[in-house]
Amino acid sequence: MRLESARLAATASRYSAQELEHLPAPVARYFRTVLKDGQAIISAASVAHTGSFNLSVAGEQWKSFASTQRVITRRPGFVWDARIAMVPGIAVYVHDAYVGGEGILTPSLLGLWSMVDKISARDLAEAEFMRFFAEATWYPSALLPSQGVQWQAVDEHTASATLADGAISATMLVSFNQAGLIESVRVEARAALVGKLIVHTPWEGRWFNYQERDGMLVPLSGEAAWLHADGRKPYWRGTITALAYEF
Repeated sequence: MRLESARLAATASRYSAQELEHLPAPVARYFRTVLKDGQAIISAASVAHTGSFNLSVAGEQWKSFASTQRVITRRPGFVWDARIAMVPGIAVYVHDAYVGGEGILTPSLLGLWSMVDKISARDLAEAEFMRFFAEATWYPSALLPSQGVQWQAVDEHTASATLADGAISATMLVSFNQAGLIESVRVEARAALVGKLIVHTPWEGRWFNYQERDGMLVPLSGEAAWLHADGRKPYWRGTITALAYEF
């Protein structure tokens, strides 16, 4: 599998609280909340989800889905395979991935996600890398400075985070709640289909339902949305049903 063959050696085997010394206050508080000093660094994760997906660009057409996902933290990458139930007996299968710096999106129903034929390879790679980065709350050690993330202060409840993978990079605004947990991440320009055009549009992921897994606090539920000029438009709502780590 290409995802596994792209793996790189870990830069550190365990998290040290000494990493937090020069981080913005809300970021340091987050790591103290979700990780224990000496926590093993996550190298890979296997995830299963259920939830609903909005197939309508302009309206509401929510359909249930079930999916599995394999994540490698170094070199960053994931493969997501989903089955979306259209009507009884008919399903759409979607293969969504970021592997070796390349974005991949393969729907299997005519007309669905027609943007696949319109989006450039660069835009698709950046969009999928943004997804990997935004979902890193599921594997929180991947957000540490030792794993390549650069943090900058914004205010007492937000900070910006930047991660690069070769020529591909992403920066997101991360918001923390009163408990010190990440409640949302936002990117200002992610490729989206608007009408028949690809438009770089603000995007947001919201994370909640934090629970302990392998000694770490991770959100088991989330929602993804486009932030259009006329309002916020959620299109994915999901809950993790199985989560297994490799260290």
